[in-house]
Amino acid sequence: MTSEITLFVNPTAGRGRGAHAAQPAASALRDRGFRVRTVIGEDAPDALRRAREAVEGGTGALIAVGGDGMVSLALQAVAGTRTPLGVIAVGTGNDFARALSLPVREPGAAGRLVAEALKETRTRSIDLGRVGGTWFGTVLASGFDSRVNDRGNRMRWPAGRFKYDLAMAAELAAFKPVPYRITLDGGDVHETEATLVAVGNGSSYGGGMRICAGAEPDDGLFDITVVGPCSRTTLLKVFPRVYKGTHLDHPAVTVHRAATVELVAPGTTGYADGEPLGALPLTAECVPGAVRVLAP
Repeated sequence: MTSEITLFVNPTAGRGRGAHAAQPAASALRDRGFRVRTVIGEDAPDALRRAREAVEGGTGALIAVGGDGMVSLALQAVAGTRTPLGVIAVGTGNDFARALSLPVREPGAAGRLVAEALKETRTRSIDLGRVGGTWFGTVLASGFDSRVNDRGNRMRWPAGRFKYDLAMAAELAAFKPVPYRITLDGGDVHETEATLVAVGNGSSYGGGMRICAGAEPDDGLFDITVVGPCSRTTLLKVFPRVYKGTHLDHPAVTVHRAATVELVAPGTTGYADGEPLGALPLTAECVPGAVRVLAP
């Protein structure tokens, strides 16, 4: 392995934590004898282009410094290659890091873990989801949760997570269940009305909401959580249980497991790792061992 390591940095992640987190991460790597190169793009496409150039150039590892959005970009560069991925999780949600028990908002500890894993050639192979040419590591969301994302992304005020709390309140006032056709592994078809359908390679999204609480990132299968039709009152009662994963016991919730899933629903956008994929229909495939992550 080459001793040159690439830090892939989002300086605005976590309201500026990304820029500060790069320093202790770089120090930890240099202290272990690695040469560190930092990549910061002018925008997401430019950042991804630079990350891919680093991978193609033989960098020893690509270390994403930021939140789940930065990890998502990094996955597009390293998935299907032998280049390991490191994660310095300092964003708002950090669900990818949570799923793998990596340090969250502790850049020094995360940097030391990455440096030690590189020295010991210690990686964990995990699955990724793939929709067309786009990879994802955590959850593909559709339905109520994606509508909240749609509305939140259109809002210019307020900033931060409060924006999405307001978006959720607005969507609750207007939302109705959507007719879905869900096809599992190319043959098992479920036609149902649903409040949301979440396809989990990892267990959580939105900063710890364990929507697919039983999902394991290395079993070759998605956990597909279907929340059926329910009233606004029921949704409000069930929602707090998502943080512990106990919502899966509710009679309105069904969980399927499959390696591929096709989702068809009118007027519904899919989001994966918090990033928009586009309108349904979408087909997601679980790709075993698609990336090697520097891990404990």
